[in-house]
Amino acid sequence: MTAPPSPSTRTWSMEGKTVVITGANSGVGKATAVALAAAGARTVIAARSEARGSQALADIRRDSGSDLVDLVVFDLADLASIRDGADRVLESHPEIHVLVNNAGLVLSERSETKDGFESTFGTNHLGPFYLTRLLNDRLIASAPARVVSVASTAHRSARHGVGFDDLQSERRYSAMNAYSRSKLANILFTNELARRLAGTGVTANSVHPGTVASGFARDDDARGLLAFGVKVIKPFILTPEKGARTSVYVASSPEVEGVTGRYFVRCKPKTPSAAARDMEAASRLWTISEQLVDEATGRRQGAL
Repeated sequence: MTAPPSPSTRTWSMEGKTVVITGANSGVGKATAVALAAAGARTVIAARSEARGSQALADIRRDSGSDLVDLVVFDLADLASIRDGADRVLESHPEIHVLVNNAGLVLSERSETKDGFESTFGTNHLGPFYLTRLLNDRLIASAPARVVSVASTAHRSARHGVGFDDLQSERRYSAMNAYSRSKLANILFTNELARRLAGTGVTANSVHPGTVASGFARDDDARGLLAFGVKVIKPFILTPEKGARTSVYVASSPEVEGVTGRYFVRCKPKTPSAAARDMEAASRLWTISEQLVDEATGRRQGAL
């Protein structure tokens, strides 16, 4: 893994570049889209709601001053929906230079996706994993290109790893434990992706945006003490615009050209937890994720 130089505060041109950003209808994703569109990128925003996505599309075009912003609606909790969304992106955009895996959620109570995965693991990890696989060849063909995965310092709370013995949280469920493990999975996935893409011209890095005042833990995803806690700390946390700075930096700065397999906080490389640096766990998670996704999509196809 290569070491990056110190970051600067410049704004970098993205003219001629195409970026895809998930979870861009609010919060850090939306702010990231505004910044990259304003820098000249053709920006594809992904949202799970047509109504909210359309409103975000109008807002991003207005705030960035760019009409080169498109909307694709799909749900990261639904593998078939992800496939449809990826197909639309590939049909409409011959090049993809940046993929920002930004979307994520935290849930007070355990639930399952349409494919039968625990929802936090399914949405925060398997969804981005599958989307990246589907867009992988286009990223390589468009190189130099970048994959940016929005993780969290919460990964440090997953002291015992991602929990291979109970990935679906079937034996015990805790909202923050499930979330922390999914954020650890984001970093492990990104590190393994960086290893697999070595020599292709595509880099993969993860980022922590900071604790951000956004739509996170709202929209009925979180209730009770968890939702109350988010409200209590909201006055003391970052705006989405400040939270987006690291994603924008890693997505666009020439200072990190060729830098891969790193974890960034406040636009600087930072060492993640020991569990996040376990490359054996990263490889194992990749293999299991492939199996889970392939089995689920195979079941869907067999049912048609």
